[in-house]
Amino acid sequence: MGDTLFQQGETEMTIAKTATAFFEACETGKGAEVCQQWFHPEATFSCQADALTDITKLAAYADWMKGLLTPIPDGRYKLTAFAVDKARGTVVAAAEFHGTQTGEGGPVSPTGKAVISDYAYVMKFDGDKIKHMTKVWNDVHALRGLGWA
Repeated sequence: MGDTLFQQGETEMTIAKTATAFFEACETGKGAEVCQQWFHPEATFSCQADALTDITKLAAYADWMKGLLTPIPDGRYKLTAFAVDKARGTVVAAAEFHGTQTGEGGPVSPTGKAVISDYAYVMKFDGDKIKHMTKVWNDVHALRGLGWA
């Protein structure tokens, strides 16, 4: 039945709790310092979006999210779906990012423009920690909405 990432004794509840804690901390800008407790030290990251091309480690992504909340201080998420695929050791969380660029630190001066951007996290586990995360996101749509592109 294909590869499974679970070790003996792993439960669906354990990875669901870990994924939830990581997602909430990452999306509220806690950065790698807090988020690292839920992923392996060398956890990798991928996203087919130009804005995140250079980010290959999950720690760097967590810090990127923290930095995003400087120009978008009201940035927040609305979770729209959450699923555990126990057989593959994977958790998927889908959400909407809501925010308005009112702070400094973006690629342009504050635009006052708001965005709602759909995205998903696909978190692959090794044991009870995340070993890889893929973000599915249309960065062009999001950046246009903020007036950044």
